[in-house]
Amino acid sequence: SALLTDLTRLVTQLQDDLRQRCDDVPDFNQLFKTAYDEAKSRNRTAEAYKIWREAEITQSAVAWVLSCVFARFLEDNGLVTEPRLAGPGAALQRARDHRTWWFQQNPTLTDRDYLITVFQDLAKSPALAALYDTRKNPLFTHGLSADGATTLLTFWQKIDPTSGDLIHDFTDDTWDTRFLGDLYQDLSEAARKRYALLQTPDFIEDFILDRTLEPAIEAFGYQTVRLIDPTCGSGHFLLGAFQRLFTRWQKDEPATNPADLAQRALDAVAGVDLNPFAVAIARFRLLLAAMKVSGITRLADAPAFTTQLAVGDSLLHGPRPGDLRGHQQVLTGDDALQHVYDTEDADLLRDILGRPYHAVVGNPPYITVKDKALNQAYREGFGSCHRQYSIAVPFTERFFDLARSDDDATPGFVGMITTNSFMKREFGKKLIETYIKKWDLTHVIDTSGAYIPGCGTPTVILCGKSCKPRTKSVRTVMGIRGEPSTPEDPSRGLVWTAITNQVDQPGSESDYVSVDDIDRDTFHKHPWSLGGGGAAELKERIENAANNRLSDIISDIGFVCITRADQVYFAPRESLLRHRIPEREVVWNVEGDKIRDWSISEPNATVFPYDDELTPIPDDPKDPTIRFLWPHRTHLWLRTELGGNHVTLGMTWHEWSRFIRRRFRTPLSIAFAFVATHNHFVLDRGGKVFNRSAPVIKLPPEATEDDHLALLGLLNSSVACFWLRQVCFPKGGDHVGTEGARVCKTRWEERFAFNASNIEDLPIPDPIPLRPGQRGQELADALGTPTSLLVVAARGKANVEEAANRWLAVR
Repeated sequence: SALLTDLTRLVTQLQDDLRQRCDDVPDFNQLFKTAYDEAKSRNRTAEAYKIWREAEITQSAVAWVLSCVFARFLEDNGLVTEPRLAGPGAALQRARDHRTWWFQQNPTLTDRDYLITVFQDLAKSPALAALYDTRKNPLFTHGLSADGATTLLTFWQKIDPTSGDLIHDFTDDTWDTRFLGDLYQDLSEAARKRYALLQTPDFIEDFILDRTLEPAIEAFGYQTVRLIDPTCGSGHFLLGAFQRLFTRWQKDEPATNPADLAQRALDAVAGVDLNPFAVAIARFRLLLAAMKVSGITRLADAPAFTTQLAVGDSLLHGPRPGDLRGHQQVLTGDDALQHVYDTEDADLLRDILGRPYHAVVGNPPYITVKDKALNQAYREGFGSCHRQYSIAVPFTERFFDLARSDDDATPGFVGMITTNSFMKREFGKKLIETYIKKWDLTHVIDTSGAYIPGCGTPTVILCGKSCKPRTKSVRTVMGIRGEPSTPEDPSRGLVWTAITNQVDQPGSESDYVSVDDIDRDTFHKHPWSLGGGGAAELKERIENAANNRLSDIISDIGFVCITRADQVYFAPRESLLRHRIPEREVVWNVEGDKIRDWSISEPNATVFPYDDELTPIPDDPKDPTIRFLWPHRTHLWLRTELGGNHVTLGMTWHEWSRFIRRRFRTPLSIAFAFVATHNHFVLDRGGKVFNRSAPVIKLPPEATEDDHLALLGLLNSSVACFWLRQVCFPKGGDHVGTEGARVCKTRWEERFAFNASNIEDLPIPDPIPLRPGQRGQELADALGTPTSLLVVAARGKANVEEAANRWLAVR
């Protein structure tokens, strides 16, 4: 943790140095600009240059730091003969003496040149050639300034004034490189967010390898089995697979040179990652693992170990072994997307991604793709991409594509831990109903309640085979309760322990999970519900007991307006009226958090720039509404909507970005809170607008108020609450732990996204009873509002007490 804190600060300093060098040295900046122009012309990116360059600067700064970390680890553990940067004890002075000697030989050069010489010397070792490849590593092309290099070198030689020892000492008899995974995840906040960096815990990795690599070895033999992680990150899955395969080889061939066996194990594991410094860490870790099992303690004695690792985008590069049709073969085709960054390994990518595997494992990123060019490229390449998809969706398709296909007698095994958002959010519909139904899904394991350090996203483990379904059921682990507190050892957490103990025991149930073999057809329809303890069965009974769905009895559902400039349009009603805005052009705009307990409380007053026909009012400078909005006209012109801004779309500058007039014209509505802990629905009798956080349900024009009240009672019922919590996506709450583990302390604090598509599927009884809705509305009206209570308070203490007692009685 101390190393991470110091290196994070150091990376920031080096970023500043590289940024300043771009500003001061035009030729240096042109290196970035040329690469950017090429990438943009090939539709590899649509980002603005400054944003794209910032990401590249971060990569370069991290490359310089990690290259030094690798060198220090080798020096401090005696893997190289002479220290060049630093080292414990006398090694520090030897490193300083060497630098002094080097400058005597090269008086006109700088510390930047010295560091590059150190790295070039390390690259002379066959085992490190790929790690310090002068063609691929950005430290050789994106050099620090002379002062920046001195800052970097000085950092490694800092002494603790109280002890006289080096502040950072990498000496470790066990050669444990797990800390490199921590650096990979947290060294740069910007990189972590951009690439969704998250290392997979060992206990998750072991669990998935047990259900993919081990059955693959049994089916194909350890001598021929091949495993790939298309999102390998810092290499946790690859290291685990390497150790397992090497152990098998050594057990059967104890007399064979261990280094030869290590190379065979290295040849059997492959990895690809978009992030260059993730692949660098994975290479280094695999190299040390191979040396360790070979009994080699000096780099000079190590053979030229080779790894099957490549920098690149698994979603863009290489053909798809399972199905070549319809995919952009970026490296082999002559299409507009053909592009390879300097840091990417074109030949290796083509080779690694161009063959099928017996086991495919990984932990794909959970982010949405912000770069429009990449977003469109993935959408064109993978049919599972739908609406505002998470990148985990095409990666799920890619994982199954890379496994041996259905054409083979024995298909490949697939295992992944991924975000569970596709299960309930609309973008997962195509993945579930078009693609998953084609694969032999064997395990669906709800891990959203388990404590997974650093993971702030609810997850699920999927295991399967790349072939048509061969059984009628899927082994399913369903969550009942989340981890009650932060476990001292996450691998021994109560929920995770329950999962591992019960996963092979269908019909078992504990306080935390239940396990059963669920009919496969259940997983061919969106959304999924993994509620344990009988929740899934109860959900099914509710659905089977109803003849209709909500969509059968309503005419419309969705938001009424989006201003995209709330801060301009919203103001206290009295303030708007003081600006002489006509009362007709001031309406209440309701947000989702204002809808609670059958009532709307304190909505926002909003400028309503429309006439009686609901068309935008004329752009008359004398009009009070136009005068009120006029200072913000530039900002309002440039509001971005689907297809462009207000200028390019031919809209007026003062109207809202979206106004669904048909939902405003009909007075009666049932509005609801889009994100809340529970179902909150309210009857509105007209005159208000509802934004996207408070959508509305519209019944047919002939529907009466009683029809609305009957439906309102059903929507606010505990049965509806239960059903909606099974199918809607959880948004978060008060979580256990400080690392973002996705576990709520109390179930009721879990917030859900009550989206329209899921609500439309709500089972509806026939007939709907009227009295619950009527009575609920009567009680809500009797409660009054905080404003009405203030009026009572003005009449004296006795009135306040009487009103309070009446209020409590109504509650």
